[in-house]
Amino acid sequence: MSGTETVFRETSAEPRTESVPFSHLSLELGHLYMEDFAEGPSRLRRHFASVRPWVEAARAGTGPLPAGRRPRISTCFLVDDYFSRLSTPAELIPPLLQAAADAGLTIDYLARESGCANPSPVTGAPAPRDRTPLAEAVLHRLVELPPPGSNGFRPPVGRTGWLTNGRRAPAQRTSAALDASGAVWQPPAETGARGHSVFMDVELWNGPEDERLWSCAFLASVWQLVRLGLLRDNGRAVMTPVDWSGKDFPADWDALPPVLKLNATAAPFTAYVTCSVLPARFLPVEHAVRVILDQVHVEAEALAMVAERAAGEGVSVPAGVVDRTSYVFPPGL
Repeated sequence: MSGTETVFRETSAEPRTESVPFSHLSLELGHLYMEDFAEGPSRLRRHFASVRPWVEAARAGTGPLPAGRRPRISTCFLVDDYFSRLSTPAELIPPLLQAAADAGLTIDYLARESGCANPSPVTGAPAPRDRTPLAEAVLHRLVELPPPGSNGFRPPVGRTGWLTNGRRAPAQRTSAALDASGAVWQPPAETGARGHSVFMDVELWNGPEDERLWSCAFLASVWQLVRLGLLRDNGRAVMTPVDWSGKDFPADWDALPPVLKLNATAAPFTAYVTCSVLPARFLPVEHAVRVILDQVHVEAEALAMVAERAAGEGVSVPAGVVDRTSYVFPPGL
């Protein structure tokens, strides 16, 4: 008998964080509603013609790289198949790709917005039992920033569906004449405001718990986390691109994977930083996205993986997740 002791561990107790490849920049060429597509090919051509010069600027602004290294940049486009389905993939995708090509642009990856809500088809087969819908998984990772002086009176975001970047105005309001305590109305206040507050209260979903309709801002937050390679499901990568080699697209969105790789030679889908070229109407949505991302707890293993990979390349990546995102809102887009 030797003095060696054998230690047994459950493999499930130490889940491995799956690695993903990284580009230097994930460049989003736009996000349009189904109503935009309904306007026809001319609307798509105007969109990409307006996007083109800003794409060139984003490519040029990737930052210095070690000598001999070229930036890895992948492009993507998010299609709204979650809030409405006025068109089919067979009708929508070919003219979209053609309009981009006419502007000298290539869409490397095409993503479905419904994939940010649920990894399984919306009306198709259910997700595997050990899979958590992505939006719900991010909801569980929210850590609300308590404003100074808060007393916990407000129910948590998991119950209300509302997330804020500061202190809300008191719920009860009475006139000074009727309030014997002398209490007066207090305005909301942004946490960490510089001089003046820009207060925001973000709705994450509406509807009953078992039939939640996730908001555009919350799904866009999931979309950013996926592009940054920071979201995992029990250690596994999510919304992994699937090569698309078929010539014809199906008539049903649920027949497509959440992310299609359309360009066989494209750089990786996930990236150290993201840039999104969007119509100005998305500006308040993306402000809400930044409020949400500031309060998402990202797995330490995923963050460490990015930091290690970037350091090995001599690339500087911002410490804050929200600082890894950037936007362009061209006039007239």
